[in-house]
Amino acid sequence: MLAAHIAAALGDEACRHPEKATLEILRQAFVSSDALVCIMAAGIVVRALGPICRDKWTDPCVIVIDERGEYVVSLLSGHHGGGNELARRIAAITGGKAVITTASDVLGRTAVDLWAERNGFQIRSERKLLTTIAARLVNHGVINFFSNCRCTGVPKDFHIVDSPAKADIVLTCNEKLPDGALCFSPRNLVVGIGCNRGTSVEEIGAAVAQTCRQHDLHEGSIGGIATIDAKIGEEGLVRYAATNGLPLRCFTKERLNRIPGITESVHALAAVGAKGVAEPAAMLAAASGDDPGQLIVGKMKWNNVTTAVAARNIVCVE
Repeated sequence: MLAAHIAAALGDEACRHPEKATLEILRQAFVSSDALVCIMAAGIVVRALGPICRDKWTDPCVIVIDERGEYVVSLLSGHHGGGNELARRIAAITGGKAVITTASDVLGRTAVDLWAERNGFQIRSERKLLTTIAARLVNHGVINFFSNCRCTGVPKDFHIVDSPAKADIVLTCNEKLPDGALCFSPRNLVVGIGCNRGTSVEEIGAAVAQTCRQHDLHEGSIGGIATIDAKIGEEGLVRYAATNGLPLRCFTKERLNRIPGITESVHALAAVGAKGVAEPAAMLAAASGDDPGQLIVGKMKWNNVTTAVAARNIVCVE
């Protein structure tokens, strides 16, 4: 049986429903599943699910397959829901043909939503603007792209412009967004932190937030924090990282002292043996291969906390 064959090949991902599925069973599966694979006529599926479809961001993907497994149709949520990829997987299982109708796939254009998702970019604009820009790319074959972050590997159908005012898509780690463009934010910032012993998580959080406010940085673009290994068990720092889901990287004083051009601190040198903590730790954690992290906010001193921010070079995945 085709259903059993597909379910076995998909393994633990698959859960089979009754063979004689009613419209109500289809509707129940639709609201409780991440993906729905229907071996039946497409018309049945459309009549059953049409009235309860919401939008591409919340609906599960729906695949429709003929009884012989010759055609595997990605019917709903092909991009964000993963329907197109699932259709291709199932077609490989059945020996059939994946039927993909989304325009970007058919025309070989970049699927903007998937590009952002693959690269971990957060959409900051209204979602309806994503549809508008994606349609513009499909219709014209190219869209204008601006980034105020160091960025390589931009898709070939993104034309790089020198101003956000000219752009259809803007990639930025700033809090303030330009008008009119579809804006995404990466998580490419690393905050270097030095603190006195016993500093509370609240004070650390306030220092980071104030650093971002003063420099127009989006807190959601923070992808990690860094410090010296002498602070590896500092409760407030560890709690701040854990609460915000951020990796905490710690470096030895020897590594910190090898970073040139930092703002040196007599206090840090006396306390932990490092010429500086926040700046070199941020730069080391933001480095990628031979590409050093770019210091974009120099050392800022708060009551019990020192902060600095470095940016990681973004290498886009198409």
